[in-house]
Amino acid sequence: MLPRLLSRFAWVAVGGLFIFSGLIKLNDPVGTAIKLEEYFEVFSSDFSPVFLVFKPYALYLSIFLSTLEVVLGVALLVRWRLKTVLWSLFFLTLFFTFLTFYSAYFNKVTDCGCFGDAIKLTPWQSFGKDVALLVLLVVLLATQRHLLSFARMKGSTTGTIVLVTTVLSVGMGVYAYLHEPYLDFRAYRVGANIPKLMKPSAPLRYQYIMEKGGEEHIFDTYPTDTTFKFRKMVPQNPEDGPKITDFNVWNDQGDFTQELFLGNRLLVLVKDVSKADQESFKEINALLQGLEKNQSPKVVPVVITSSSSQDFDVFRHEVNLAAPYFFADATVLKTMIRANPGLLLFKNGVVVGKWHHNDVPTLQEVQKLVGN
Repeated sequence: MLPRLLSRFAWVAVGGLFIFSGLIKLNDPVGTAIKLEEYFEVFSSDFSPVFLVFKPYALYLSIFLSTLEVVLGVALLVRWRLKTVLWSLFFLTLFFTFLTFYSAYFNKVTDCGCFGDAIKLTPWQSFGKDVALLVLLVVLLATQRHLLSFARMKGSTTGTIVLVTTVLSVGMGVYAYLHEPYLDFRAYRVGANIPKLMKPSAPLRYQYIMEKGGEEHIFDTYPTDTTFKFRKMVPQNPEDGPKITDFNVWNDQGDFTQELFLGNRLLVLVKDVSKADQESFKEINALLQGLEKNQSPKVVPVVITSSSSQDFDVFRHEVNLAAPYFFADATVLKTMIRANPGLLLFKNGVVVGKWHHNDVPTLQEVQKLVGN
């Protein structure tokens, strides 16, 4: 009785977890591709430059691997080709276990992206999760006869379910790439108050690690005794720290960050001019011209890029982009929006609109969102 219950539990847990993990990644395939690129760069420096060959295909691999997770999870739950699916899950999890252990032990990739931006895991937490999955899969491999002993659907039906799952999963990933993620778990999602997220939500408290006479001492307040030697300070409530720590916008005249939080600002984000979709600027320019003519409510367009000023000057003339431009870190722009270009609408620092370049809003949409 116990082996059967254990087998059923492992069956549901493993299948459900793979489906959840795959769907979270398909929700944001560009984010998953960015994470894959990190791994390729690490492996290229640690093992062989050959891993850089995969970098241009990171997006395709992102959708493929995420789809594979969902399909294998569904196939397990409907018990389609059970033995093959179980061994596929085992070796896939074994590979992920190696990745997470390597990241954790050598502190290479600090977030594996196992559950995208929805659930953040430390490297060791990710490794622990994979080890637990391996144990459950070993249980399933040893007790799979119990999964075959209760009523099951016909092979043709389960095969159809797996095929439909494959098509829907690929479609979901492609659609999310061509637009923005269905669910936005990032700090710059619609409704986020950016200035507020840049400040601590509560006073930060620290523990001070000191040394004296070869022994380590921990204090909640910094000791006044000068014979103690400072080692490090550890935050006691890191969850109360700023959620955004790297948002800065500047130009040759200086920092422009705080000005972005005044009034209504339409941010046109161009991460990399060499990869930007130039055709989309026809609609973007039409929108900017409309904003210039209609001053009530006033919306000020601002272009932000991580490209060099020389490259951007050439680019903006090519696409006839007439708006002041500023600079920001490339990683920050990738976090803010997945599209290149993409649009964010600020109202006194609050994100009230967010669009992929395939979904450029109308003038009326923008005015409605900033209207009082």
